[in-house]
Amino acid sequence: MLTGAQPGFGNRISHSHRRTSRRFDPNIQTKRYWLPSEGRHVRLRLSAKGIKTVDTIGVEAAVARIRARGVKI
Repeated sequence: MLTGAQPGFGNRISHSHRRTSRRFDPNIQTKRYWLPSEGRHVRLRLSAKGIKTVDTIGVEAAVARIRARGVKI
């Protein structure tokens, strides 16, 4: 919700060096934060990097950024 992380794509390479398609999924976690301005908890789906960003900028600023992207919380 915060960083817009999406899967990356690449190739799986075997011992014989044959290439097949693979997918790199982001580390998505569901985390619950207390939002003091609204007096309630919000549940956010964040990547591990997104969780660190919330810890740095604060939950109020993070929710403001998510709402600016047009996501309903």
